[in-house]
Amino acid sequence: MKAGLVTFYHLHHYGAILQAAATQRALATLGWECETIDYFVGQDIRILKPPTTPARAANDAYNTLHYPALKRRWQRFEDFSRANLNRTARRYESREELERARLPFDLLIAGSDQIWNPTIFPDGRFDPVFFGAFSPLRKIAYAPSFGVGHLPEGMEEELNGYLAGFSHLSVRESSGRDIVREAAGREAEVVLDPTLLPSAAEWSALAAERTVAGDYILCYCISRSGALEPYIRRLAEETGLPVVQLCGTRRKLHPKAKLIFDAGPAEFLSLFQNAAYVCTNSFHGTVFSVQFQRPFFTAVAPAELQDPERSRTFSLLSRLGLTDRVVGKGDAATLLDVPDWAGAGERLSAARAGAMAYLKAALADEPWEKGKEAPAREAGPLLADRTCCTGCSACAAVCPRDAIALVRDGEGFAFPAVDPEKCVHCGICTSTCPVLRPREPKPLPAAFAAWNKEADVRRDSTSGGAFSALADYVLEGGGVVFGAALDARQHLRHIACFRKEDLWRLRGAKYVQSDLEGVFREVKKCLETRQVLFSGTPCQVDGLYRYLGTRPENLTTCDLVCHGVPSPGVWEDMARYIERKRGRELQTVRFRNKVEGWKNSHFTAVYDDGTVDTHPLFETEYGRAFGRALFLRPCCYRCPYASLNRPGDFTLGDLWGLRPDELPEQQQKGVSLLLVNTPHASHVFDQLPLVRRPFPVERAIAGNPRLASPTARPADRPAFFAAYALEPFDQVVRKFCALPPLPVRAAGKVLSPEMKARVKKVLKRE
Repeated sequence: MKAGLVTFYHLHHYGAILQAAATQRALATLGWECETIDYFVGQDIRILKPPTTPARAANDAYNTLHYPALKRRWQRFEDFSRANLNRTARRYESREELERARLPFDLLIAGSDQIWNPTIFPDGRFDPVFFGAFSPLRKIAYAPSFGVGHLPEGMEEELNGYLAGFSHLSVRESSGRDIVREAAGREAEVVLDPTLLPSAAEWSALAAERTVAGDYILCYCISRSGALEPYIRRLAEETGLPVVQLCGTRRKLHPKAKLIFDAGPAEFLSLFQNAAYVCTNSFHGTVFSVQFQRPFFTAVAPAELQDPERSRTFSLLSRLGLTDRVVGKGDAATLLDVPDWAGAGERLSAARAGAMAYLKAALADEPWEKGKEAPAREAGPLLADRTCCTGCSACAAVCPRDAIALVRDGEGFAFPAVDPEKCVHCGICTSTCPVLRPREPKPLPAAFAAWNKEADVRRDSTSGGAFSALADYVLEGGGVVFGAALDARQHLRHIACFRKEDLWRLRGAKYVQSDLEGVFREVKKCLETRQVLFSGTPCQVDGLYRYLGTRPENLTTCDLVCHGVPSPGVWEDMARYIERKRGRELQTVRFRNKVEGWKNSHFTAVYDDGTVDTHPLFETEYGRAFGRALFLRPCCYRCPYASLNRPGDFTLGDLWGLRPDELPEQQQKGVSLLLVNTPHASHVFDQLPLVRRPFPVERAIAGNPRLASPTARPADRPAFFAAYALEPFDQVVRKFCALPPLPVRAAGKVLSPEMKARVKKVLKRE
């Protein structure tokens, strides 16, 4: 039996040619002859191309400089292709040519790589050839990729038509499975990339002789190294090994790196096979690190960190239990940790067997029944994924066996850790987790501009002092107020306040996530005998309600308009950094002091000797990084509470966006935005000694965009946390948090947004 393979292969990319060779070898092991259809889709693979643009001219200048080595590389790709790919005798350059051809195949197989990615073709549409649309033969798919998380609008019907001719569908990533399901209503199996089907020994047989003597650190980056930079540098320092850079990106990744320009596919395999360590941001770089069991670190795009279920690298590494090798996140392995190769090898063998079983069934046109892919292991309780977990502590508080503790990760955030010796798998934590339970919609809240009548309280508050009025009301009724306060070491945790005299500790914004250990249980105990006011972020308020399982009549809650919660670990390191710079200990900190008025907030530090530093917040290192959302909790960038569907009775924030002619006498002193979200809140609100003015909800959203959408994730967040994991904190601050040079700041004030975007685009180019 003979199959015709439609895939990318002629591009001089390592992954493209190796996946094509791997697919042919997999079919051969199943008794099928396979020919790759020599379909040339028009990409220009010449080393030197006509300099039609300045960028192309710069590219040619670079290639001319390294032309002898690049020519050897070009020839090695051609030689490898001839030696290891069985191709049709004729090259085809269009669908029409293929329709006229008499191809000697029993079926067609749409192979791997991004052959189903419409955005890479000149017209932005699918290429029908890669769906076998030129032939009436039966078709199967093995691991093609769409290369995008979602199809461009209006292409679902077209895709559905192309997929109709396939008897068996599989894809390389879970995002592809979702696309197929949405467009065609069919289930596609997620299978291994073809390069993982042959064994390491089979790949070794295709590798060139050792190209670099001795041990070395191999760096292979196809884009900016970003979060990998500190790993490359520290690995070289810790091990003393030389750095070898396989040139995908033009930027030199280490000052002493040996650059390799002339590696073909066989040399590529050899470099990975013999490396002592690998640092890469290439998917196939990750694949061959796994194949040859080389200790490796890999970086992925920021969007993939935020949405790992749509990442091909995460898809692979999660199957193998190796997601800790992805840098720039809190659970990344430490520098010299050895991967669990035994466990990964076991999982890879099982996944490989499952993929080959799928391929065998597809070739034979037999029904496919998925079997168990990995050995059964004891599973812990279902809790929120790390990218979604808010750290609200509800799961730990509700556990009847105290089997869950909140433990800080490498980013300084607390995540639930389950003690398997204590856990009895009762499922209470799963049923309590707010992230795993949908929230019911609520009516739109009523919005008000509000401020406290007491001038001293208002001056000591971040905005208008509305929180203090609410807290006073509860305390006067014999109740207790829970809010966030800094201790002597600048650790922020929720505390209980029973007296008005102590309320100052809870006033003011604190730009860090607070510690809730034991607090929910304390709230529950207080509710047995008195009124309680709980103030916190929306996720903390929702976590409290989920823990309690009800909304007690004597509980009042106040959630905050939240930009996102910064890392407690980063803040505490920043506090120590400030103390080292000043040579004295911090006594207290005001993140937003109204020393120059409400609209010019200052970061004020008071030291143990009575001295005071105060600077505009966004001119300080911490304030600048906070404003850029550099070290917020991962869930903040996809926050489900960034809407008007608020969990608290009240929502408090600053009433930004006031026009100069609106409340002009109040703007310097601070004005609160107060949302009344529930009937209970409406009752309490009527009794508060506040000056209040109704305010349009639409205007409230315009001034507080976090009432409509989450904070955007900055592109350099992974690089920040990669450096944070490995470098001295002072060095991290200088690199990521310092103000830009004066000329850059001046340009920022003069340039238009469009010009700024252009400059950024140029600076990002390799």
